Amino acid sequence: MNILEKLTILTDAAKFDVSCSSSGSNRKNKSGGLGNGHLSGICHSWSEDGRCISLLKILFTNACIYDCKYCINRSSNDVKRVAFTPREVADLTMNFYKRNYIEGLFLSSGIIKNPDYTMEMLIETARILRLEYNFNGYIHMKAIPGASYDLVRNMGHLVDRMSINVELPTDESLKLLAPQKKTSEIENSMAVAKNSIIQRKNEIKVYKHTPKFLPAGQTTQMIIGANKESDLEIMSRSQNLYQNFDLKRVFYSAFVPVVKSDLTKDIDRVPLLREHRLYQADWLMRFYDFNAEDLVNSSKQNLDLDLDPKTSWAVDHIDKFPIEINKASYKDLMKIPGIGRVSARKIINARKYRMLDYDNLKALNISTKRAKNFILVKGKYWGSKFSNKKELRMRMSLSDNKSHEQLSFL
Repeated sequence: MNILEKLTILTDAAKFDVSCSSSGSNRKNKSGGLGNGHLSGICHSWSEDGRCISLLKILFTNACIYDCKYCINRSSNDVKRVAFTPREVADLTMNFYKRNYIEGLFLSSGIIKNPDYTMEMLIETARILRLEYNFNGYIHMKAIPGASYDLVRNMGHLVDRMSINVELPTDESLKLLAPQKKTSEIENSMAVAKNSIIQRKNEIKVYKHTPKFLPAGQTTQMIIGANKESDLEIMSRSQNLYQNFDLKRVFYSAFVPVVKSDLTKDIDRVPLLREHRLYQADWLMRFYDFNAEDLVNSSKQNLDLDLDPKTSWAVDHIDKFPIEINKASYKDLMKIPGIGRVSARKIINARKYRMLDYDNLKALNISTKRAKNFILVKGKYWGSKFSNKKELRMRMSLSDNKSHEQLSFL
């Protein structure tokens, strides 16, 4: 089989893997080398559904010894199996880069023979790129849970970012739908990556030429809705992963029933809007000082699909509002729907010179469409009148109402 045929099959097989963000690296080019993964050295290109396409995104192989019930590449699925060699992937990457098609490589793989063997193939690909071809562009690879810790460390010294996928939000789901994978193996590999990153940060203080280790950190991905998990379970797991393993991102992949399975046959395709709401909630946890319990709880286990998570939280806690824009702290300003970190900082800086009025907010290019219902400006309320939370929720929902439909991967 020629390279083009392999490329066609293995790029198609990689389309369900969403964790291919290329930001955050600080790898500079060096004399005689090609590529630059340092800050603005990575150019972003995005597909119409918001996924990054700036990287050559392929599987090393779609052959797999595992039989995960949600995966199109599961061992029991009748698909044509092919595999690259490390040299073929390295040559493809260099040829695509020189033609300005890509800015880096995103490489995942099915598990062939065993986790260690698969990791060795991926590491050999990175070794050829870094040491033989002197490629200093961005490389993101999937580590294989269950592989030896030495192999995880070896990969971490060669790539910019590593993903170790938890696959599913709960242990129960993993045991049911991917019984050959173990939560302990996944989290132990994450811990090895985390500790190696910390060790490198400590060593660089003493020896400035300490080799890089995952300069863009580690990420993970979980499939949502394959076992009817609630958003509370999903967000609680994400919060735990951020706290325990210092992840850069958790990526969420809405379940798509691409293969037949007795365990998933009654589960419909998950609306993309639910995936979008989880990303919004994840952003609030990472950058807006929200906890999972602020947004979902035992009495409200799923995010509101009609309102974004911050607006929904504000409506539920309307007793905390309206907030006087001229007195609120930076932290409180960021709790206001429609006001983000940049807008909050603009308000704080502008208040140093004068009391702000409503027109000043517009002059600062701060959107008041949603914020006006939750603020006072010089003591005056500019929002809509409402008698209870239900009425406010309806008003906010109507003002933000847009049509959403699931985008197809097929």
